[in-house]
Amino acid sequence: GIEYALGPPSIKSEGGKPNAWVYVDIRDVDLGGYVERARAAVAERVELPDGYSMAWSGQFEYLERAERRMALVVPATLLLIAAIVYLSRRSLAETLIVLCGAPFALTGSIWLLYLLDYNLSVAVWVGMIALAGLYAETAIVMLLYFDLAVDDYRAGNRLTGRGALVEAIRGAAAKRLRPVLMTIATDAVGLLPIMWSVGIGADVMKRIATPLVGGVVTSGMVVLLLLPVVYSVWKGRGLPREPRPSAD
Repeated sequence: GIEYALGPPSIKSEGGKPNAWVYVDIRDVDLGGYVERARAAVAERVELPDGYSMAWSGQFEYLERAERRMALVVPATLLLIAAIVYLSRRSLAETLIVLCGAPFALTGSIWLLYLLDYNLSVAVWVGMIALAGLYAETAIVMLLYFDLAVDDYRAGNRLTGRGALVEAIRGAAAKRLRPVLMTIATDAVGLLPIMWSVGIGADVMKRIATPLVGGVVTSGMVVLLLLPVVYSVWKGRGLPREPRPSAD
């Protein structure tokens, strides 16, 4: 007669060995952190018999491969930005000034990612790389205006002390104030629709746009507030102290 017995619905094999798949679907959880915790829990509570093995596959493998690639892409991008800054300015000091301001420019990205409870991912790193390039471009133009203003003061024999240097830097920064604010406004407003988007691919696009929206504000503050101070300290070495010239 016919008998019923419990067993697998199908028999799968890979590499000449029978295998079975256990599917896990997670939502709103860090994939890498979940797999690490799951691995530790399984290793602690499950003892595999002889001849059995276990492997973690699926999207986690893609994540690991992407992390290995980003470990190469991020340093290469920073080196490329440093090379571009140096080739455009031909100054090691100005290159270091731009690079040292990059971590402060990225603080807005970190804050907004924290407020939105986003985990670090490949999409987030892409947004941060784009922000670093935008910040470097804005900083290079600002340094160019500083150099032109200082050279103009020096050519007119007006660079008599630190007060005159500060006045030259202030005038150059004032010329760049409107373009920098326009850059911040257009980038932030242009990316806000992506932040509110829904549907297929929206999760990835949001994580690319978030570092740009948060970081474009702090990068503008670095360029307008921190960069002039650092530049004045650097160029002010050796200049005598004097009162700033009057507006007249």
